[in-house]
Amino acid sequence: MTNGETPAARASDVLVAGSGLAGLAAALGLARAGFDVVLSGAGERTGRGRTVALLDRSVAFLDSLGLWTRLRAEAGPLRSLRLIDDTGTLFPPRPVEFHAAEIGLDAFGWNIENDRMAETLAAEVGRAPGVERVASGVAAYDFTADAVRARLEDGRTISARLAIGADGRDSKARRAAGLDARIHAYGQSALTAFLAHRLPHHDFSTEFHTRGGPFTLVPLPASAAAPNRSSLVWVMADEDARRREALDNEALAEEIERQARSLLGAMRIEGERGIFPMTRQIVPRIIAGRLALVGDAAHVFPPIGAQGLNLGLRDVEAIIACAVEARDASRDIGGAAALSAYERDRRPDIVLRTGVVDGLNRALLTHFAPVDFARGAALATLSAIGPLRRFVMRQGLGPQTARRRAKSSTPGSPPAAATPSRPR
Repeated sequence: MTNGETPAARASDVLVAGSGLAGLAAALGLARAGFDVVLSGAGERTGRGRTVALLDRSVAFLDSLGLWTRLRAEAGPLRSLRLIDDTGTLFPPRPVEFHAAEIGLDAFGWNIENDRMAETLAAEVGRAPGVERVASGVAAYDFTADAVRARLEDGRTISARLAIGADGRDSKARRAAGLDARIHAYGQSALTAFLAHRLPHHDFSTEFHTRGGPFTLVPLPASAAAPNRSSLVWVMADEDARRREALDNEALAEEIERQARSLLGAMRIEGERGIFPMTRQIVPRIIAGRLALVGDAAHVFPPIGAQGLNLGLRDVEAIIACAVEARDASRDIGGAAALSAYERDRRPDIVLRTGVVDGLNRALLTHFAPVDFARGAALATLSAIGPLRRFVMRQGLGPQTARRRAKSSTPGSPPAAATPSRPR
């Protein structure tokens, strides 16, 4: 800016608002697909014992972006899943085990610390041609028929044909577009921590179903200080969370070991632990004029079943595919047709996953004998019937992608591997 004049808006194909995991992945994927991208917002670091279990389809998407080799070195495989009923029912079902090898996979997914994944994504975004990263967030939006114009907190203006709202559950982009969000508080909190333990986990993710909610131990790779490590997500009533938050690390580790039935031996807490309130947030419409919401801006639900970020990455994969499809057909990437295609692609998956996670959590909290019986019968059936068990495992990994043959590339166009196919 010179002589007090306001600079012209920086024109781009896509503005991605939000530099969390979903925003970083969206910016990188869109740039890999050949779009000019501005990524707005300061880097986010969640820490406090938080990890993400990347399921098979998320791994495939990250691999298509050239990221998986680096991420895998920081991740622990989830080759088996064990469910244990610890609700105190009169006739508890036997533990149920699921093994990835049953459905032809090396692992259901890979567990990685949030901050390590963010660091890897941010470094790759910093090297990627086609992405300009701006630390300032968006102060205000102006959605018009031909473009979205965003005024940043540092005074700059960005003009784009498409805006991606990846700015979290309190999304400013969503509010600016007038999109509603329905929020439900469960009266529960999730305690998260990294644990070192005496016994090996053997690549098992173990989930205890308790009356307060799931207690889940997920494998982490060994470190220089500890050969056996896991992450913990312990869902409990708010009053129990407040009591445990006040405990020192040694006392809390003893409670964790008792809840885990000493399955992994003595525990030690590594680094910070976290307490996060449990909410469900439903966004009835995830698009508006020139805007598509992804990740927590589009849906929030409890950290159960490793669905959160995996659902967000499927959002990212879908909006990239819809934008590529519109561009290849010489249509507007931020127009009504492209955005409607994105909404149609994502709505069934979001509704299904939200309902399943909410239903499981409520079933655990319900002290009602018929519900307990039905839950126990379902687990026993899964344990006994192999084809049904394998079907449930495949469904738990998320909808499969209908791979489409890549179209012929023109000089300078992105490689086929960087262009996700649209989910069907």
